[in-house]
Amino acid sequence: MTTPVESSSKTGAKPTSSSSGSELTTAQGQTTIADSVVSKIAGIAAREVSGVHALGGGSGTAKAFSAVRERIPGASQTVGQGVSVEVGELQTAIDLDVVVEFGVAIADLAQGIRRNVISSVERMTGLEVTEVNVNVNDIHLPSDDNQPAEPARVQ
Repeated sequence: MTTPVESSSKTGAKPTSSSSGSELTTAQGQTTIADSVVSKIAGIAAREVSGVHALGGGSGTAKAFSAVRERIPGASQTVGQGVSVEVGELQTAIDLDVVVEFGVAIADLAQGIRRNVISSVERMTGLEVTEVNVNVNDIHLPSDDNQPAEPARVQ
């Protein structure tokens, strides 16, 4: 025997489309999630996947700025670097720029990134992730770690 369940329109709640079942808009108030929050969650989740060397990178200019930032005492990599998001009331779309480790199967890595990012963002925010686009823009070679930094032109 089934028991009828009150619809959310009678209770004043608008459920999200997310599988987590959390509600961002209820009779008690509204929860707004900033783009930067989704960006940080997605960035951390992508970096957790084995085979991801870094997010961002690719262009020579980006690499140069990253190298300078790494040499500044107390500076850390920006968690949202290489992540672009679009956040709506119920959904979000995510674009990632990824540097992969040499030898990794890129298609498998992209699927792993998508799986981890979708799981983390939906679980933590209640937003439905409509897409995760993975742009592999560079590959990290083992010899890249042994390259000496260019000497400074000025002191």
